[in-house]
Amino acid sequence: MNRSGNRRWNRAPWTLALLTTVCAELTFTAVAVPFTWLLVPLLMVMYGAGVLVLREATVRAGGTWPSLVLLGVAYQVAEDGLGLQALTSPRMYGAADWGFRALGVNWTYWESQVGVHVVLSVLVPITLTDLLFPAQRDRPYLGNRGLAGAGSLAVLGVLGLRHLISATEDPGYRTPWGFTLLFLALIATLGVVALLVLPRRGVTARVRGARKTPHPTLVGVVSGYLTMAFLTTLLPLGLGPTMLLGDLMSPAQRLVVGLMTAVPFGWLLLRWQASPGWSDRHRIRLIGGILVSHTAFMMPASPTAALVGSVAIVTQVYLLARLAEHLRRRRAEAADPRDEHPLSRPE
Repeated sequence: MNRSGNRRWNRAPWTLALLTTVCAELTFTAVAVPFTWLLVPLLMVMYGAGVLVLREATVRAGGTWPSLVLLGVAYQVAEDGLGLQALTSPRMYGAADWGFRALGVNWTYWESQVGVHVVLSVLVPITLTDLLFPAQRDRPYLGNRGLAGAGSLAVLGVLGLRHLISATEDPGYRTPWGFTLLFLALIATLGVVALLVLPRRGVTARVRGARKTPHPTLVGVVSGYLTMAFLTTLLPLGLGPTMLLGDLMSPAQRLVVGLMTAVPFGWLLLRWQASPGWSDRHRIRLIGGILVSHTAFMMPASPTAALVGSVAIVTQVYLLARLAEHLRRRRAEAADPRDEHPLSRPE
């Protein structure tokens, strides 16, 4: 029993690291650039180790989803501000051309990546891992040595982004020291609030649940629509040369509309989750809507992207359906009276 439990225990952090990589990059960038699949080991260091550290820190501090959201923002600042340097670079990804740039910062790019990383890099992979390993949901995956090792890999991942990707995409650029210090201070502040302040506040307990839990299919449709609305408002469709709806909105207006999409979506989700009928089936449909829209956004990039994206969406739907069936069987087995204490079974 102990050996089996240890094996399950050890699978959870590896699963989270892989799911973070898949959800953040392989269902998005790899749709247009299939070569990205060859970089899975490197991406797991860059993405997986960092999110694993966030999850471990939150569990040890007694935090919940609000803490993970703030740590997700800190994670995004570390990745895009210190690693890729895309938050301040005037040339990286052309973000300064299609987004709102002021005071040396690419604000539209920043807002879009906060949404993407908080949801796709942090919340979705952690939720999926919790569904797969429910017994470890509120427990640390790693010991102190393991956490130190994951933290070291996370730092190496940020350095790797800077010296491999940023140096290739925007050679010669260096984030000004003032911004570097500002980003470090912001990361530290978010960490303190997430791990020391929010766990004592009981933020999630104050959310008033919806009177009626929506149908799981409605949850999937709404999450898919709002995810696509957020992405197409802030990013060029398929990361191509033009923005959807052209010049109907200025870059500054898009920044506001993006917030008007993300904030109500988050509040609606909190109310849904606090309703009495919210279940794993709802969570899976929610995740499915987000992932499918995330992938579909990249499909207009090219015929190859359309083909790869179609295969990716079918795979996502299939695997999530299998997960739902697995959870249904697990619940049925847990409720089976034959699984009660042997002394309570009839002869």
